[in-house]
Amino acid sequence: MSLSERKKELRYRRKRREKLTKMKAKLPTIDSATKAVWAEKLRKMTPGAEVLIKDWGLE
Repeated sequence: MSLSERKKELRYRRKRREKLTKMKAKLPTIDSATKAVWAEKLRKMTPGAEVLIKDWGLE
């Protein structure tokens, strides 16, 4: 039996939140080249990426 669409959305949201938490924890230790890569990953991962990029100082 497959998951309902709502459950899929919730699972993706939770996974995205976990990824963002891990990325934010590693943020102080990354260099400028990695910041550019992370900015691109955020743009692909989440619709609110521009706000996060600005808040985290990635660009």
